[in-house]
Amino acid sequence: MSLFERWLTLWVILCIVAGVALGQSLPAPFEALGRMEVAQVNLPVGLLIWVMIIPMLLRIDFAAMGQVRQHWRGIGVTLAVNWLVKPFSMALLAWFFLRGVFAPWLPAEQIDSYVAGLILLAAAPCTAMVFVWSRLTQGDPYFTLSQVALNDAIMIVAFAPIVALLLGLSAIVVPWDTLFISVLLYIVVPVVLAQLWRASLLMGGEVRLQAMLARIHPWSVAALLATIVLLFAFQGRQILAQPLIIAMLAVPILVQVYFNSGLAYLLNRRLRVAHSVAGPSALIGASNFFELAVAAAITLFGFNSGAALATVVGVLVEVPVMLSVVCIVNRSRRWYEAAAA
Repeated sequence: MSLFERWLTLWVILCIVAGVALGQSLPAPFEALGRMEVAQVNLPVGLLIWVMIIPMLLRIDFAAMGQVRQHWRGIGVTLAVNWLVKPFSMALLAWFFLRGVFAPWLPAEQIDSYVAGLILLAAAPCTAMVFVWSRLTQGDPYFTLSQVALNDAIMIVAFAPIVALLLGLSAIVVPWDTLFISVLLYIVVPVVLAQLWRASLLMGGEVRLQAMLARIHPWSVAALLATIVLLFAFQGRQILAQPLIIAMLAVPILVQVYFNSGLAYLLNRRLRVAHSVAGPSALIGASNFFELAVAAAITLFGFNSGAALATVVGVLVEVPVMLSVVCIVNRSRRWYEAAAA
């Protein structure tokens, strides 16, 4: 990881502070930005989201899905955790903590929105940072690439139905037209553009593609941080009134990360999958595509919503919690490989 990526949580915290301070001292400019909408899509944030997402999708080679058969057990475990366990376990955790344990300390009118944000966070598996986590665990790069490509292909058709189902079960009104606009804007169109761009770059060879990825990666992180500043400029009043909201929203996120990564890791061990596959499988099974979650939350529920805040908390905890999972996977290698012996 680069120094900047390693300290991403610190930059997020600084952007939160900056956003709250700017929102309180300069409310008029941020209110003007909030009104720049077309079909419920905020144009400045929409642009930032594209700058975030497209460089990440540029890394994905959908041709790698042909390698799925080589690692079918690890692929099966990750798919089961990503699509059959994680969204539903997050919904249960959100109901338990936000509608139960923490309900007396949360603003009642925002609880449903917080739940919706956590569901959005868990409904899409991570795309970009997974390559970093896999490398840190000496994971099989071909497994990681094929798994991420397969997940992205599934996400195009599965994200909207899963979100709609869980929001409906949570008694949250589903704005179907806005949900489909989100899927079109933040999954389908970026995937198509990224793959067309990737194909044109590869005409000049792999070196050209890698050079472009290195050049545009900072754009993605900068767009993420700028989005956080905007979000917290709008959320500042609520945060200042109840600063413990962020800690309470972090609890179900942390629980679901350790639960789902542990489940994937143990299932792979039971199936005697190689550690180089089990490591990235556990990490892919636990991490979230938080850029998509932030975009969908803003489009569906707005800047000022609890859903947008909940997804940003996912960004806040992503790096430290996933590095802790990396540490557990690496330190338990001997224990894991004892099963094969």
